[in-house]
Amino acid sequence: MTTSIQSPGGYAASRAVAFADADGLALLVSAAQPLPVTLGAAPAGTALAGTTSTPMIAGPFQPEPGWAIYLVLGGSWSGTVRLLRSTDGGTTKLPLTLGGAEWAAFQGNCCEPVWEESEAGARLYLDIALTQGPLEYRLSQ
Repeated sequence: MTTSIQSPGGYAASRAVAFADADGLALLVSAAQPLPVTLGAAPAGTALAGTTSTPMIAGPFQPEPGWAIYLVLGGSWSGTVRLLRSTDGGTTKLPLTLGGAEWAAFQGNCCEPVWEESEAGARLYLDIALTQGPLEYRLSQ
């Protein structure tokens, strides 16, 4: 797109997005130099995984902020598994809520993203309340 310069100003105000190249110099964004956007490699953190046939609190899982957290539940179990969050090292564990209503509570097998953490240092736990059968669980990024 071109813009004609009209009198009386004799100039056109311009704004452009730039980013730093490897040498720290500004490169203007253009079709030839698109804005470099990447999430990079997924975090290589340790998953919280195991098998249980009894009620328990599993955790902590320390997520890397900015990445989806996946929950996988499997087996022939009955009961409820709730995802809990703590910002004080596990002293206080609260259920996840959305609009004031609890969510991330499961009564069956699943494999889905359940949360994206934004606070460094937050920890996640699984509140596993089984009534029967073995449960296989995995919380990871």
